[in-house]
Amino acid sequence: TVLGGAIAIVKVPSDKTRSLVQHFAAGVVMAVVAGELLPEMTREHRPLGVLIGFVLGVALMLGVKALTERIERVNEQAGKGDGDSRTGLLIAVAIDVFLDGLLIGVGFAAGERVGTLLVVALTLELLFLGVSVAASLTEARVGRARTLLTVAGLSTLVVLGASLGGSLLAGLSGLALEIVLSFGAAALMYLVIEELLTEAHEVKETPLITASFFAGFVALYLLELMA
Repeated sequence: TVLGGAIAIVKVPSDKTRSLVQHFAAGVVMAVVAGELLPEMTREHRPLGVLIGFVLGVALMLGVKALTERIERVNEQAGKGDGDSRTGLLIAVAIDVFLDGLLIGVGFAAGERVGTLLVVALTLELLFLGVSVAASLTEARVGRARTLLTVAGLSTLVVLGASLGGSLLAGLSGLALEIVLSFGAAALMYLVIEELLTEAHEVKETPLITASFFAGFVALYLLELMA
């Protein structure tokens, strides 16, 4: 996240570059869901837990989306030239980053292997989250040092979310574990479909950009096979 912020302070990557990496990141996250979380859920074989977990995961992500859209409307009404108008955006990003950390905690609740792969997968998403925040603050004429400190502060929420999730969810089994796994799978699928790919598709598609999704999926899946 900090690296993404530092990159954006020097030069914001082009829209095509961002779309390519977002496609790649989406493929990586989907590989974790398909290769790790879904098999674990199938092994537990508890349909009720799957249903409860998916309902909770989708409900939470839709709630966060509604909050984010409301904050964005407030930002638009406040005007883009005022640095204070970015406060709402930072709150929305903070929630997003904390949830990413919580998902990492969910992964480690399922096992060290799953958690480690989720760290790899979400690192790419957080890289460009850092880029987006730094670019937004730069447009608002916020100084470089303050921008980088803000991004660094947001990044600590990943650690907080992962630590909280890992400590609270450690040692789960049975129905509780199935609910947590299903919650994580639903949230990650939402992240791919409604955030990474939605934003990436704002740029005109090219064969290379499309192929990068599958490249990310295969790369992470091969890493799983070799682990």
